[in-house]
Amino acid sequence: MENKLNLDPQTILDKEFHVDFKGYSPAEVDEFLDSVIQDYQIYERKIGELGEKLMAQERANASLKARIIELESRQKVMEEAGQNSFNQVDILKRLSRLEQEVYKNKQMD
Repeated sequence: MENKLNLDPQTILDKEFHVDFKGYSPAEVDEFLDSVIQDYQIYERKIGELGEKLMAQERANASLKARIIELESRQKVMEEAGQNSFNQVDILKRLSRLEQEVYKNKQMD
């Protein structure tokens, strides 16, 4: 199935119908085709507007994805820094306990 339209406003405008003995009223056909042309023009305008909105949304989406990656990277760095500081605090607590034990042992001697 092809996604190409068979008609556009200009094709509709240029279409000529042959009139036979019991044919349609040319004025009535022209009036109807004018209405169809207006609908096509509105349709084309809306498609263009929606395409622009889609592009804007895709740009915003890409920007937000980049921001998420940046924030996840920062979070990882912060978590690693937090783990390092936790390890440093743990080491300082152990060192402090060792110093207290050494100090107690020196007082006992």
